[in-house]
Amino acid sequence: MKNHKKGHLRTNSKLFNQVFLLHPYRLFALRATISMGVLAVPFIIIGLPFFGVTLALGALAGALSETDDHPKGRVKSLSITIISFFISSFSVGLLHNYTWILGAGFILSTIIFILIGGVGERYRAITFGSVLVGIYAMLGIEISPAWYWQAVLLPAGALFHGLLTLILIYRNPWRLLDQQMANGFQSLSNYLEKKAMLFPSTRQDQEEINKDLALLNIAVVNALEKIKEVLNNYAREMKDVQPLNSYLQRFMLLQSLHERAASTHDRHDKLGNSDEQLEVLEGFGEMLRQLSYALRKVATNMLTGIHYNHPPALDWISKAIDDKLQQMNPEEAQDLILLHHNLNRSHISLKYLDDLKEGTSIPRLRRDERTAWERLKAQLSLRHPRMRYALRLSLTFAVGYILQIYLDLDKGQWVMLTSLFVSQITYSDTRRRLFERLLGTATGIVIGALLLQIFTTTAAQLLLMMGSAMAFFIWLRKNYSIAVIFVTTFVLSAFNLIAQDGGINIMIPRLVDTLLGASLSFLTIRFLWPGWQRHRISGLISNSLEKNRMYFQAIAKEYRQPSSDDLNYRIARREAHLADNELAQAWNSMRQEPKSKQGMMDNVLTITYLNHALLSHLSALGAHREINQTKYEAINDLFEQIDRKMSEAGKVTHIDENSFSDDLSLLLMSLQKQINETEGGLKRQQLRLFYNIAATTSKIMKELKQSGISN
Repeated sequence: MKNHKKGHLRTNSKLFNQVFLLHPYRLFALRATISMGVLAVPFIIIGLPFFGVTLALGALAGALSETDDHPKGRVKSLSITIISFFISSFSVGLLHNYTWILGAGFILSTIIFILIGGVGERYRAITFGSVLVGIYAMLGIEISPAWYWQAVLLPAGALFHGLLTLILIYRNPWRLLDQQMANGFQSLSNYLEKKAMLFPSTRQDQEEINKDLALLNIAVVNALEKIKEVLNNYAREMKDVQPLNSYLQRFMLLQSLHERAASTHDRHDKLGNSDEQLEVLEGFGEMLRQLSYALRKVATNMLTGIHYNHPPALDWISKAIDDKLQQMNPEEAQDLILLHHNLNRSHISLKYLDDLKEGTSIPRLRRDERTAWERLKAQLSLRHPRMRYALRLSLTFAVGYILQIYLDLDKGQWVMLTSLFVSQITYSDTRRRLFERLLGTATGIVIGALLLQIFTTTAAQLLLMMGSAMAFFIWLRKNYSIAVIFVTTFVLSAFNLIAQDGGINIMIPRLVDTLLGASLSFLTIRFLWPGWQRHRISGLISNSLEKNRMYFQAIAKEYRQPSSDDLNYRIARREAHLADNELAQAWNSMRQEPKSKQGMMDNVLTITYLNHALLSHLSALGAHREINQTKYEAINDLFEQIDRKMSEAGKVTHIDENSFSDDLSLLLMSLQKQINETEGGLKRQQLRLFYNIAATTSKIMKELKQSGISN
């Protein structure tokens, strides 16, 4: 009997791990839904639905305002959240009868909240939640028993959710950091899985695969940035940072794995000219897939604590490739040896994941040393994207508020609520959100109307409301359109509980207000600082090339004199990837813009692709800096010559006919000659990397000249 119970518990524990622990957003959704249910159900049962629903809305806003902080930081964040929510809801109740003062105050406070949100990630979520609570308070003031009740209930709901979260966090204070680390390993796993498709591949296949890799690289770099931010948040709140050491070492491992993963030694179709080479390339593809699987297992280890078991297949695949390379003709094998070494180092790093050497140095992390006031002051310019966003959003609110008054819109505050969710900093993001919001709302209204005809009892509608809330939180970060469907059914069921047939009666007004709010958001960004990407692209290209050059200089410094503290090297690498990400995102955003605003799309795509290729070649050179044992006089001269040309390429606005002198062509011919005259080995492989870096730089310069982007 006891064994049966133990087996049952193990089964339940395994099921919980699979359903929730391995999917952090499901766990977040479960926690938020439990908070809302505990608050709403008792009041609805005793016949006080307004109190229950308002408390649930406060918990919902509190969940959306959560920050990724150490428990001590969470206490500070929760305090700020409750105070902000109280100010927003109290102001609405107090000024409800003073229509124009309320409107002016809300619009002004929106600008202030948005700018405060730009100070840091901690404030961004809180200030968004504060604006949201202000709109919730406007929606509910007319049915509130007294003007002050929402100022009590909305912050109280957020406080309850925050306290429940804090209790869970104190039981496992490292959970938030584990989640971010796991996301980083999972993002890199997705990148490697896609990269495996390059081995082998044709030149035509590579174009599409490399586009996908550039977009997947954005996710990896963003995950690394988020991990760094959370690590700094934890370190800021801890007196003794010793417990962070294991996380810092895994973070450094993840950065190292990313550098190797992002590296490209040569064009992949050129590596497989014989049957033996193709066989090795297939082995590389399988090795990448196994490395991807290993990274997913590391993510599982971070989320569940299950011991990491390194895939045994990697050992024999790596040995099989090595044996094959030993048997091959040296001329055919030389281009593949360095690539195998790169993959094998990733395999060894993961194999000995937890066998950290005693006394391993703990790396420093870069922090934003600016004060909160300095960061706020930096936004006080019409050139700053966040200031423009704040003014656009407040203008949208102003127009929506005026329309609500003069057209006497039923629940016209939904115009502003829609604008809040649709309005984004860029035109492309706003356009995408507009369609997602409209599609989700329309679908949600149809589904909600049907479900309310089926779920007619209070218990059934309460179940519908809680189920919709759970689904909303699950889909919020995965698919916004689907999330909107569920938040719409949540709102309809909530209003039906407050007033019989209230959900049915608000369906058409809800749809009309959604159309108005979405249209206002779109029109505002279409004509007020739309920030067309074609105006930014020259500067982004110049910045990307300059950051690549700084990365190249950092690599050169490591080759000349390896440093024990590689913070400056990591900063240069990080900034090169961030600049590459920004360029790739700009190209991706340009595709969403009107055709008349899409200047030179093909040229921009080519330069974006070449810039990412250049960064990949630099990553390959940097990834092998630790094994640089070949010292020859020409290496410093190569670094200097290529650096000069990369500097020239980075000065996009100054490129003209005279900029393209023959010295780069001469350098390429010289490198090709040296490669042909050098026996196989590390020196020859390094020369090929220099050749690829110089050749890609040359292609970028020629593309810039032909496209006229710099003009």
